Amino acid sequence: MSQEIKVRLDKWLWACRFYKTRAIAKTAIEGGKVHYLGQKPKPGKIVQIGDTIKFRQGFDEKTVVVEQLSDNRGPATIAQTLYRETPESISKREEITQMRKLAAPQTGRKPDKKQRRMIHKFKNIHDYNPNSESS
Repeated sequence: MSQEIKVRLDKWLWACRFYKTRAIAKTAIEGGKVHYLGQKPKPGKIVQIGDTIKFRQGFDEKTVVVEQLSDNRGPATIAQTLYRETPESISKREEITQMRKLAAPQTGRKPDKKQRRMIHKFKNIHDYNPNSESS
């Protein structure tokens, strides 16, 4: 973890545990989901301390500053010391998460009898009664 080592961008993202494999990190970089100092880099770009990396992980977009270099994947506690997420990135992620939660449908229960009748009426479905003798 010294400053003298040279670490590729894909290896650093993998060592920081942002991506599960180096292949996934490489695909993300090649797919334009990672920006190094505001530009689309190649996977072999050499990372330097103090540089800014912006990348997308699922729904989240993170901006981190490189604090240390490492090309070894270690425990998560050590991986978290390799970078520092910017305060703007944290607040933006939390805001987007809140908006996503509010936009999600609030379905947690089945419709009751009255609601079911209204759904059937809307869909023009007639209830089937297996006990009726009409043919």
